[in-house]
Amino acid sequence: MPTYVTLLSWTDQGVQNYKDTAQRAEAFGAVVQKLGAKLLSIYWTVGPYDLVAIVEAPDDETATAALLQLGGVGNVRSTTLRAFGPEAMERVIAKAAG
Repeated sequence: MPTYVTLLSWTDQGVQNYKDTAQRAEAFGAVVQKLGAKLLSIYWTVGPYDLVAIVEAPDDETATAALLQLGGVGNVRSTTLRAFGPEAMERVIAKAAG
């Protein structure tokens, strides 16, 4: 399944509700699973982003649906990157090489 790296920043609402962040992460994992995807890991970070989530989803539409549901709650804003593991990158290189 494709992998997505999501960089998350708390909104004002998210910061005010920081005590619930672990429970919100669990809820996000449940939503992702219900959509047919998987939350592989989530990290709370120091720096320009407050959290980093690694998600596997069957396609871009599923990943986007999960992130829309997450953003719709109002606690975070996200920036998502499509990630390629070593095997996927080998396939990309093979296509590029012709």
